[in-house]
This record gives sequence, C-alpha cells and structure tokens, in this order.
Amino acid sequence: MYYLIYFAIIVLIPLWAQMKVKNTFAKYSRVSVANYRRGAEVARGILDANGLFNVGVEEGRGFLSDHYDPRSKTVRLSSENYHGHSIAAAAVAAHECGHAIQDAEGYAFLRFRHLLVPVANFGSNASWILIMIGIFAHISGMLLLGIIFMAAAVLFQIVTLPVEFNASNRAMNQVVSLGLIGNREEREARKVLNAAALTYVAAAAVAVLELLRLVLIFTGMNRNED
Repeated sequence: MYYLIYFAIIVLIPLWAQMKVKNTFAKYSRVSVANYRRGAEVARGILDANGLFNVGVEEGRGFLSDHYDPRSKTVRLSSENYHGHSIAAAAVAAHECGHAIQDAEGYAFLRFRHLLVPVANFGSNASWILIMIGIFAHISGMLLLGIIFMAAAVLFQIVTLPVEFNASNRAMNQVVSLGLIGNREEREARKVLNAAALTYVAAAAVAVLELLRLVLIFTGMNRNED
C-alpha cells in the first residue's frame, strides 16, 4: 500500500507541475503586452542594455524549447516566444536572458552546475544499472555505489533551483526597469515564471524522494545481512 502511494506521488507531482506550466503559458500566450514587443525584441533589449552584444538571439525548434546556450552564447527561443508579443513570450525571453547575464557575471551556482554536468550525466546513466544489480543480487556494496552516483545527479537538480530562481528574479528586474512590460503586466509575467519554476521544484523533490527510498533499502539490506 505504501509503495502504491509513493509511486502515485512521484508520478502525480511532475504531471501536476507540467500541467500547471502548460496551462499558465497557454493562458498568457493569448494576452499581448501593451507595447506589442515580440519575445525576440525583449531578449535583444535586455542583452543590449547589459552590454551583451556578443550574445545572439535565435529562433529554436520545439514547443517551450527555450534555453540559453553558454557554449555559443546564444539565447534560443521557441517559435511561439520568438515571434509572439504576449506576456508569456516576454517572460520566457527575459528568463533566458537572465541566464546569459548569470554567465557573463560568473554566477557561482551556474558555474557549479556546469561543473556537475558530466558527473550528473554519468551518474544518471550508470546509477540504475548498479542499483538494480545491487538489489536483485543482494550486493549492498553495488547498491551503495549506485546510490552515490545517483546522489550526484540529484545534487545537479538541487543546484539547478537557485540558478532558475535567480534567472527569474533577474528577468523581472530587467523587464520592469527597462520598461519592456507595463507595471500592470508584471504580476502576470511573474505567474508564468513561477509556473515554470514548479517543474524544477517537482523534479528535485521527486529525485530526493527516490534517493531517500534507495537509502532506506540499503540500510534495510545491511540490517538483514547483520
């Protein structure tokens, strides 16, 4: 019974967060900003105002595929946000520019997250192989090694939280101070960014819960061996 409740939680939390961001984005993608600026124009305005003339703004592919690429110094916006002149487009564009500003300033958590990328990628791929072998073969040492690798991936998700929240705060400060959205539109833009942040919070929460469950399995296995 407890396992059914647990698995329901780790499935429902991410689904709820994804539905929240999609519904919020859909709502505010239909509300135009008063100045009718496109997302690409909002991004370019923020970057230029911060002296980031070397950072490009490009149209990307895929729904809500918006991101900042630190390797090519490029803000890539999905078609909806690149061409759109909605509150949602402005908020998302500003958020990605927040990452560009973080990169230019050497924001500590962003640099730490970049360092964790190869470790987290390896950990997320290798951990479950070791964990499954450890559980089914009753090899506690193998399970522990898998847990350690998974912990690296979980750490990456936890470090992502301050990076994303900081980018959103920077985004709101930029769009308001530069007059890229009106004062009355600030609340709606913040709702878009808060909904997007929920997906990262949900992912981190589920990852921590799963890690704790495996730690309990490991301690139980050791107790049985004793």
